[in-house]
Amino acid sequence: MASAAEGDVGTATEPTRVLQWGFQELSLNNLATSLGASEQALRLIISIFLGYPLALFYRHYLFYKDSYLIHLFHTFTGLSIAYFNFGNQMYHSLLCVILQFLILRLMGRTVTAVLTTFCFQMAYLLAGYYWTATGNYDIKWTMPHCVLTLKLIGLAVDYFDGGKDQSSLSSEQQKYAIRGIPSLLEVAGFSYFYGAFLVGPQFSMNHYMKLVHRKLTDKPGEIPSSTIPALKRLSLGLIYLVGYVFLSPHIPENYLLTEDYENRLFWFRCMYMLIWGKFVLYKYVTCWLVTEGVCILTGLGFNDFDENGKAKWDACANMKVWLFETTPRFTGTIASFNINTNAWVARYFFKRLKFLGNKELSQGLSLLFLALWHGLHSGYLICFQMEFLIVIVERQAASLIRDSPTLSNLASITVLQPFYYLVQQTIHWLFMGYSMTAFCLFTWDKWFKVYKSVYFLGHVFFLSLLFILPYVHKAIVPRKEKLKRME
Repeated sequence: MASAAEGDVGTATEPTRVLQWGFQELSLNNLATSLGASEQALRLIISIFLGYPLALFYRHYLFYKDSYLIHLFHTFTGLSIAYFNFGNQMYHSLLCVILQFLILRLMGRTVTAVLTTFCFQMAYLLAGYYWTATGNYDIKWTMPHCVLTLKLIGLAVDYFDGGKDQSSLSSEQQKYAIRGIPSLLEVAGFSYFYGAFLVGPQFSMNHYMKLVHRKLTDKPGEIPSSTIPALKRLSLGLIYLVGYVFLSPHIPENYLLTEDYENRLFWFRCMYMLIWGKFVLYKYVTCWLVTEGVCILTGLGFNDFDENGKAKWDACANMKVWLFETTPRFTGTIASFNINTNAWVARYFFKRLKFLGNKELSQGLSLLFLALWHGLHSGYLICFQMEFLIVIVERQAASLIRDSPTLSNLASITVLQPFYYLVQQTIHWLFMGYSMTAFCLFTWDKWFKVYKSVYFLGHVFFLSLLFILPYVHKAIVPRKEKLKRME
């Protein structure tokens, strides 16, 4: 009897074991392994694409509802995405949002509130970087937290500006200044909006409130006609995703650290760095294009109308794809890449340093802030130091060509334009890859090894030009041209 009962139990539990094995095989970890990615990367991609069904739900069921329901929806979905990706570590963002609300309420529209916000939010982020840092790029709670940090600092500054006399503010500051007093629910909805919580883009509280109050639409009071623009950005994002998935296994960054790379010919090492530096950025381009599509679908991407009366949907654009792919200049890439973060730094940091009276110093401090905001690894500092150096040299070179009649005439020869473009693009992407090497390899022992293998080419090239170009300018630009330019 006992053996028969045991046999029945074994037979009954066999389907359960089969189902458990099936679910294990279908787990995200196994799926990620089969795709050649990490589980965290797969969770991130799923979360980003999840924004589209959530945006459709908002359009069809919440668009005409009371604002508090929309704030609740954004808060709940954002927190759910945070839990799906980071588990209980979602408390970090929740703690900072609640404390930020208390800072605004208790300290009011004061400089003290702004400084407290900046110090606390940046200190919390940097502490997170310190305690979670490894030698590799890991997707952890600090990734969305760096986006949230900028949001909350911007919120404090805009709230402070809202207490000033309007005539004392610039037109830009008037646009973003918060006149009312945000509630906790409004701050939470703004912070956890599902279309931007993980990887951005940045947007202001005023812009978010326009979304909630149905003002971000090309048809006043109605659901925006933004489906086609959203699908265009989604499609473009998918193209970049496919390109990155197929190309990244053949151009891995770890190859830069191998003996095989070090033993290759110098020209090969440079060309590999050039090609890798171009395609490594595609993972960022993918994420930003997909999330931009989500923002457009909800209406958050609405940016008024152009001169022809056509709706513009680029308010949340983090990429200017055509400029990114075609510009031969470093400043062009900077202008086309991570647009909203760069605009945030310009609005809340660079322009606020005007009292220093030195544009280069303000720019240098802004890039230092960006480097620290990205993380504590030395590679970030080296990357943004290279950006600062390259931009200065590029401006010097442009000024030299513009002021020298000989060089201007030479540069304007039509038949040589393709050759000039090819040379510029080669220099552009070679040293973009050089800069990205430090950014992606993080630690000094890694990026130093790679830089040593190419004889610190980027630093030697641009530091030499930094000191040589002023003398060249002085030697070949006629004095009358200088006087004419001064007049």
